[in-house]
Amino acid sequence: MNRINVIALGVRDMAKSVRFYREGLGFQTDEKEVDPKVIFFNTPGTKFELCPLPLLAEDINAENPPQTTGGFAGITLAYNCKNETEVDETINLARKAGANIIKEPQKAFWGGYHGYFTDPDGYCWEVAYNPHWSFDQNGLLIL
Repeated sequence: MNRINVIALGVRDMAKSVRFYREGLGFQTDEKEVDPKVIFFNTPGTKFELCPLPLLAEDINAENPPQTTGGFAGITLAYNCKNETEVDETINLARKAGANIIKEPQKAFWGGYHGYFTDPDGYCWEVAYNPHWSFDQNGLLIL
């Protein structure tokens, strides 16, 4: 078991989150509805899903769903860039989409360049450039 096929985020307001990701950040999907039951974005490699938080919690365990208190849960999502300029551009795109920028782009202790933002539900996204990493012909990260 050495792959992740789908990352699903439980969201509190589907319409707001769909707008943020689809219209604001440009995530691509065939879904046309403004407030769908669930939505899958056609990202390269691992796919990305949004699901109403109560529905996702119920899907995990209908009799005793996990707590959905919010806040930082010790997980981040990452978008890796090909250079520092792309990091700046991506953080600015997120800002225009309504993201909360929690760390402006800057040099990182590990030798790269990065910043962080949160989406409408407070999920943390790192936008990073690592000069030691590259991308294949499909734009997928090579470590």
